[in-house]
Amino acid sequence: MKDYRLQASEWTRILVKYREPILTRSIFELAVTLGPFVAIWALAWWTLAISPWLAGALALVNSAFLVRLFMIQHDCGHGAFFRHRPLGDWIGRCLGVLTLTPYDVWRKNHSIHHATTGNLDRRGTGDLPTLTVREYREKSWLGRAMYRLVRNPVFLFGIAPVYLFFLQNRLPIGQMRAGRRYWLSALATNAAIGVVLALIVWLGGLEVLLFVFLPTTILAAITGVWFFYVQHQFEDTVWDSEEDWNLHDAAFSGSSHYDLPGILRWITANIGVHHVHHLASRIPFYRLGEAIRDHDLLAQSKRITLWESFRCARLHLWDEKSRRLMSFADARSVTA
Repeated sequence: MKDYRLQASEWTRILVKYREPILTRSIFELAVTLGPFVAIWALAWWTLAISPWLAGALALVNSAFLVRLFMIQHDCGHGAFFRHRPLGDWIGRCLGVLTLTPYDVWRKNHSIHHATTGNLDRRGTGDLPTLTVREYREKSWLGRAMYRLVRNPVFLFGIAPVYLFFLQNRLPIGQMRAGRRYWLSALATNAAIGVVLALIVWLGGLEVLLFVFLPTTILAAITGVWFFYVQHQFEDTVWDSEEDWNLHDAAFSGSSHYDLPGILRWITANIGVHHVHHLASRIPFYRLGEAIRDHDLLAQSKRITLWESFRCARLHLWDEKSRRLMSFADARSVTA
């Protein structure tokens, strides 16, 4: 284990050279994402006069650009998109109105996620509920039933994304007592969203909300939660108690390389190269591909294909003995 930790920590030094954002490239990536998003939104709105179902179909297509805008917001939160941090922060705050995500609240919670990923003793902020086999068995029947509900794919990828982006994000969850900055972030974002929605209804009516706004945001939310799930919830991920936990180990071994087809890599802004992102979160998303092209070991490590990823949805419990994530059915055969 010692040699492996040295390898993981060494990667952080190797990856430093990819951290520098390129101003013209960042502006280009923002333009080719925000421009089509606005254009398709306008086209879907105009298409309502022809067919609301056609407008809804365009809105679903546009969710791809909303996902990409969230990934740009994500890079801004890491200070990876622009060298000038205040510029990145304000772009992130503006994008947060479109993604229904209060930027400063999300950035704080996400930094905690990066600092605690894979740590069994520091779960609960910016991650998905994950129990060990022992913890699950020690719960009451009601506790086990509730955990099964939370980990059910219908709930996890259907109800939870809507709750997260439409309800939970309206308050500074996780930072309720951290100061007025986070309340301001949440409430100012809410106010801006309210103004935008009011203008939409005033100018276009409820149909625009039902057939354009909701399909785009709901599908984007579902996609976002799925990606966050696959990036950390795979069979050979890593979870450790505090005394055995190591930040670099957790980053390298507890995050996947979701190896997607080219168009999906573009839509998701290379977020599938998640093990590299956790090792060096200041790398702009458009340089993550460069990093794995230069280092084949990174390209092959923790690799999950699109087809293989669907099997991850049946994994629910961490077994500390076999050190793998497993299904409820497999957990029955684990001895106490």
